[in-house]
Amino acid sequence: MSGSVSRSRDVTVADVAKRANVGKSTASRALGGYGSVSPDVRDRVLSAADELGYRPNELARSMNTGRSRTIGVIVGDIENPYFSVAMRGITDTAKASGYDVILANTSEDLEAEQHAVRVFLDKRVDAMIVAPSTAYQFGHLREVQQLKRPLVLLDRSVPDLDAAAIQVAIAPAAFEATDLLIGLGHRRIAFISALITDGDRFAQIETGVSSVSERLTGVVDALRSHDIEADPALMRFKADSETATARIVDELLGLEDPPTAIIASDSNVAMSVLLALQGRKIAVPDRMSLIAFDDAPWARISNPPLTAITHPIYEAGAAAARTALRLIDQLPPPGFELAARLTLRDSHGVPSSGPEPHGAQE
Repeated sequence: MSGSVSRSRDVTVADVAKRANVGKSTASRALGGYGSVSPDVRDRVLSAADELGYRPNELARSMNTGRSRTIGVIVGDIENPYFSVAMRGITDTAKASGYDVILANTSEDLEAEQHAVRVFLDKRVDAMIVAPSTAYQFGHLREVQQLKRPLVLLDRSVPDLDAAAIQVAIAPAAFEATDLLIGLGHRRIAFISALITDGDRFAQIETGVSSVSERLTGVVDALRSHDIEADPALMRFKADSETATARIVDELLGLEDPPTAIIASDSNVAMSVLLALQGRKIAVPDRMSLIAFDDAPWARISNPPLTAITHPIYEAGAAAARTALRLIDQLPPPGFELAARLTLRDSHGVPSSGPEPHGAQE
């Protein structure tokens, strides 16, 4: 057909310009949405692009406009329901404003996080949303700011870094959950987290990950409000797999004075704790009360339904995206007040005489 473009190669801006009977620079402005182009010419160019099946060269367009219309997101564990739900909030919000999202998963590894930041800088993303693996090393995040790229921290803060941070107030709900258990008669309350630390037990509230520190702050403050000191033997970390969690549960049950209640720092840990208790024939809540942070969908249909600290996770992701979009447009970030709440179900109760472990079952 006369004027057709061979499908053996990509359609170029020059092809679109020829079909629309305009100059190449005019076609570029119309396709890129920048510069001065009359509505009639823009319509002609866009119609020609549609007829030819033109696909824009995103790198070239970003060089012309200064924007790639992409947001890079770096999280610690996409299998964690918290981050998967937050990602939905981010992508829904970004898409509504014409932005694509690129995801990097770090497994909470600092070197992987640093590499992801370098990759996103090379890809010229317009902004980054990062759930930092630690607050102690953040030179790579400072570099993002030095290069004038908007940076938003998700779920966690870095006190010595002046960056917008979207956090959910967790400590009050953690206090309420712990206070509930104490009110029921529990005095030996364990806290189990997947956080990888230098040690595997509680030494101080500051952990390097602010969201975990918030959880610990609420738990410890509630204990101390009842004159109960936090026992380091009950505050455990590195529960980053079913095997590791089962080992921790066995160690807790083997204590001379074992816990009668467990608070799991996230829903993945809660599931592993439930599996470990089930394998050891320890009924919840008859022999062990259990409360979890991050209210996963399965928590409502577990046996028993799990008492949980519910986070507005989708809303946190959406807030992070809206903040990034505002910063891209060089506007002040909006303010958000997000708080977790305690959702009462059936996995907590009065303490029994003890967990009476029956031995591990693999």
